[in-house]
Amino acid sequence: MKRIYMDYAATTPMLPEVAAAMQPYFSHKFGNPSSIHSMGQEASDAVEVARGQVASLIACRPEDIVFTGGGTEADNHAIKGVCLAGRERGNHIITTAIEHHAVLYTCNFMNGVGFDVTVAPVDKYGMVDPDDIRKAITAKTLLVSVMHANNEVGAIQPIEEIARITRRAGVYFHVDAVQTAGHLPIDVDGMGIDLLSASAHKLYGPKGVGMLYIRPGTRIVPLLHGGEQENERRAGTENVAGIAGFGRAAEIALAEMAKEAARLSGYRDRLIDSVLGRVGDSYLNGHRTSRLPNNTNFSFDFIEGEAIIMYLDADGICASTGSACSSASSEPSHVLMALGIPVERARGSVRFTLGRWTSEEDINKVVEALPRIVEKLRAMSPLVKEKCGWINYL
Repeated sequence: MKRIYMDYAATTPMLPEVAAAMQPYFSHKFGNPSSIHSMGQEASDAVEVARGQVASLIACRPEDIVFTGGGTEADNHAIKGVCLAGRERGNHIITTAIEHHAVLYTCNFMNGVGFDVTVAPVDKYGMVDPDDIRKAITAKTLLVSVMHANNEVGAIQPIEEIARITRRAGVYFHVDAVQTAGHLPIDVDGMGIDLLSASAHKLYGPKGVGMLYIRPGTRIVPLLHGGEQENERRAGTENVAGIAGFGRAAEIALAEMAKEAARLSGYRDRLIDSVLGRVGDSYLNGHRTSRLPNNTNFSFDFIEGEAIIMYLDADGICASTGSACSSASSEPSHVLMALGIPVERARGSVRFTLGRWTSEEDINKVVEALPRIVEKLRAMSPLVKEKCGWINYL
């Protein structure tokens, strides 16, 4: 049975070109980039080539890129580094209710060591109101952290408007772009971003490597100590193979971004229209148009999302109920809760995220399978539909 992968927001398969770019640094080009001999310099050159490739993806200078062990490390570095560097002038952080746990848990940690955290709400579509950010800023605010687009419901945030507010207030602005780097155009200067996180495995690169953009002049302390790598901003011997793969993946993503976004947004819209048109008591989570080109997220009344995922998997379709980083939790998604979706409906959510190998045939298969699966699960549900509505007899 052919398997249909529709969980690209969780991770992407590595491109063959990326694997080929990495291979030499696993074998005969194994030098340490910090060594001054020729093999070390060969590895160092590979890191710098990749730095330039990744910098081009977000329109910044190569020297402003710090390679990390992934998006989570980059988020941690941005928040902890800026706040610890500036704690003599303030102790306030602003973020939003729909951030990835890499941001929310880091902010919670900072709250435990003496920093105040304001969590801004979102509307029913998962959109942040820039005016809420403006109202939350105080004389002690050091940092605002808002994701470019949400990993669960795909809502693209008004980054430029928020940046204008933080710039006027003299507050650093961090953007988690893990879901958008390589998929949406990013210009850190044009968008007014001071710090930006990204991850290679979300754009057909390897796992275990990410990056943090740091605007020149930003006061930030290292997250890791112990060496002078990355211009003394991130200690530890560089993952040369991973970085080389990240660079090649970034180069390919930049070249193909516009064409791929147009292709996937067409599939996305067809999937949304088909599901909402064919399945009763179904809902789209997130904004209808201001969303990632590859993201769809639905809720279905009266059934559990986990059951839908299991039946889809039996049909050869891989999807998810939300963020892969919290998929083992039995709690409803904090993102859907922030949108004001009822708990019962939130538990019946399914996310389909599309990618490079998604085809029209794949969309047809999902559109055929999903209504049948929902109908079957509802037939087994203890909830019984009557004239007065759905009554739980348990």
